[in-house]
Amino acid sequence: MREMELRHLRYFVTVAEELNFSKAAQRLFTAQPSLSQQIKYLEEKLEIKLFNRTKRKVELTEEGLNFLPYAQATLAQAELTIKKTQQVANEQSNCLKIGFVPVAELKVFPVILPNLRFENPHLKISLQSMNELEQLDALKSGSIDIGFLRENINTDQISSNLIFREKMIFLLPKDHPLCRYEVIPVEALNNEALIIASIEHAPTLHKSVMHFAKKNNIKFNLIQHAGNILFNINSVNMGLGCAILPCYIEPIIQNQNNITTRPLSIELPLLDLFMSYNSKNNLKNIEKFIQSIQSRI
Repeated sequence: MREMELRHLRYFVTVAEELNFSKAAQRLFTAQPSLSQQIKYLEEKLEIKLFNRTKRKVELTEEGLNFLPYAQATLAQAELTIKKTQQVANEQSNCLKIGFVPVAELKVFPVILPNLRFENPHLKISLQSMNELEQLDALKSGSIDIGFLRENINTDQISSNLIFREKMIFLLPKDHPLCRYEVIPVEALNNEALIIASIEHAPTLHKSVMHFAKKNNIKFNLIQHAGNILFNINSVNMGLGCAILPCYIEPIIQNQNNITTRPLSIELPLLDLFMSYNSKNNLKNIEKFIQSIQSRI
């Protein structure tokens, strides 16, 4: 039923419970003449008489008695639907859905999440490990509220804040000939086997490494495009080649028995990490997260 019809049902049920137009009008916070007009409108619409009215009393007609359970059930169902809708809306508004690349898991979440949960105990946080392209699609569709990306995205729908800049490191097997250098001259990298992150998995990292090589006239032998960072690390550990990766992986490679690092004669580029968010989605909780990041990173 439309809103107008629900209101008429509510008026009818209240009068039926009170059997007094004055008392019913007081309960409904309306004037008695207006209430009488609404009941008359409902009777005309239903083409039945709901009440017998005299100067002394108000009684339900037989049609009114038959109609009363239907009206009560309709109002109860409408109230239940509204309550459930509000409950779902409240649950969704108290949930922050975050996509992330691995660096955020290691360098951002341990600093931010404990305090955010302490300060907002009713806030539910959903974390989803996704590559950059998956996060971008999820931000556009609204299936996540926040993403941690390497690329600065600013559109009508998505806004980004720089979180930090991260150094990159050069990894190689411990028995690699380049290990003889304390600082590897950049010209020595020509024709070296390089395991590189795939452009589908980590487009910004892939482009940064390729730009670095082009800028410094390095011709790597790209032997493998790895689908994730762990594949890069494992391939180096197996002696398949070298890799250029963000420095957040240093704690991980400490557990690898055949990997070491060396500085290059030319500094490797920095990798940016941005927090991107859908500016049309769940802004209240997004603002809480931004405030936590700004105060702690």
